[in-house]
Amino acid sequence: MFKQLWATKHPHASHEAADGLGLQRALGPWGLTALGIGAVIGGGIFVITGQAAADHAGPAIMLSFVLAAVCCAFCAMAYAEFAAMVPVSGSAYTYTYATFGELAAWFIGWMLVLEYGVSASAVAVSWTGYFLSLLEHFNIHLPAALVSAPL
Repeated sequence: MFKQLWATKHPHASHEAADGLGLQRALGPWGLTALGIGAVIGGGIFVITGQAAADHAGPAIMLSFVLAAVCCAFCAMAYAEFAAMVPVSGSAYTYTYATFGELAAWFIGWMLVLEYGVSASAVAVSWTGYFLSLLEHFNIHLPAALVSAPL
């Protein structure tokens, strides 16, 4: 049973199993544009930038952005290398399955699902603050029961 948890699948076997089962193109121009903008910009750039500049980086905020861009470039190159070696859909789950086995891939898959949920809620909370400040400029004040976090 434990051997089966660590069983790996050769990348060529994954590719052969996917033959004829390719992904269908379902996104139109508007969907692709929205997905691209969301992936490139993200929500954190609108939330953390001011706090980081004021509390930590100060005038060196540009250096912080350059350092973050270099780190992101290394991550992008690693994903590009993985995608070239294992050319099937599935991203991090498939790459982990091919290298570390089924148990590690299962763990990575669920961690990605949790990460997407947590990041979406964090961006929603931060954008709520921005939206409330916009409403206050128009003298619109919502009750605290509607706008405060549940915790």
